[in-house]
Amino acid sequence: MKRVAIIGIGQTPVREHWDRSLRELAVDALWQALDDAQRNEIDGLYVGNMLGGVLSEQEHLGALIADFAGFAGIEAVKVEGACASGAAAFRQGVLAIASGQKKCVAVVGVEKLTEHAGWHSTGALATAADADFETSLGLTFVALNALIKQRFMFEHKLTKEPFAHFPVLAHHNAQYNPHAMFRQPISVEQYLKAKMIAEPINLLDSSPIADGAAAVILAPLDELQKNDRRLVEVLACEVGTDSVALHDRKNLLMLQGVQMSAQRAFKTAGLTPREISFFEPHDAFSIMTALSIEASGFMIATEALKHADNGYFAIDGRLPICTMGGLKGRGHPVGATGIYQVVEATMQLRGEAPSAIQVARPRYGMTQNIGGTGATVVTTILKGKS
Repeated sequence: MKRVAIIGIGQTPVREHWDRSLRELAVDALWQALDDAQRNEIDGLYVGNMLGGVLSEQEHLGALIADFAGFAGIEAVKVEGACASGAAAFRQGVLAIASGQKKCVAVVGVEKLTEHAGWHSTGALATAADADFETSLGLTFVALNALIKQRFMFEHKLTKEPFAHFPVLAHHNAQYNPHAMFRQPISVEQYLKAKMIAEPINLLDSSPIADGAAAVILAPLDELQKNDRRLVEVLACEVGTDSVALHDRKNLLMLQGVQMSAQRAFKTAGLTPREISFFEPHDAFSIMTALSIEASGFMIATEALKHADNGYFAIDGRLPICTMGGLKGRGHPVGATGIYQVVEATMQLRGEAPSAIQVARPRYGMTQNIGGTGATVVTTILKGKS
């Protein structure tokens, strides 16, 4: 298998893009990535998207975006894995290069969630749950995560306050990210007073739906100038799965898909959790941050909650997380989120993050994109030149 490198990145700001179509956002990010890579040709395009057919009334995104970008005729397909669609598409791009089937490919994650009323988008997102046994009963993703958080708080005799520090940290970092949707800090006091959505999850527990697109260009590492300090190597990109419905899981509080995905990624990369310089979790809800940290092997979830308030996860801490704001601060354009994570991790490893949120001398970065409540998980480990 060939070694794979990220040679170009691009992203649009995350916000409500009412004036731009799905294809326009995707091609904007793609052209940025091609310019960054100093390439004008690709022989494959993999598009991560969850809800184009439902919310934009547009499927067939691979051929559509390839044609609109000027690459009609190349292999071009859409990949769907719920909220993990972006990273699932990234894995297909990595495999295409690693296998030797392709010479240079683009991976684009794109989503538009804000053109419909909130109830419509909420219902569309719920299609990632079990239609027969969850959504048919009225369960949304806020409600499903509320069930998980309620059980966690009951078992560990916790109040809501310890969870405040994850969104506070995310917003602190997001204020320095020019592409982030919410560029203002929040306080613990604001968190505690936030509007309740589904007990015990409130507004500031939850990542915002948004529009956006991000893209990366991949090529074989051995065919590149290895002294280029902007090259970032893909050491691992591994998938783990679990049951879609919560009631089918043996342990509601152990994210088995995360655990499998992370363990496979560490094995492929030949690393341990202690060697990771920073981690970009799928912080769609604060409870997911804590449980992902545990299932990935960094520490148990209750310890993660304690460390969230002492600087351990800050930019200058032992394990920086959500370095550009995460899903909570940057925003969560579902099918694009996994690629935004990879783009942001690449910026960190290149030393190109905004100075206030640049991790010092990062060596290995890890991203994790979760579909549903943990049914599809893609963990990626990247290596920089520093």
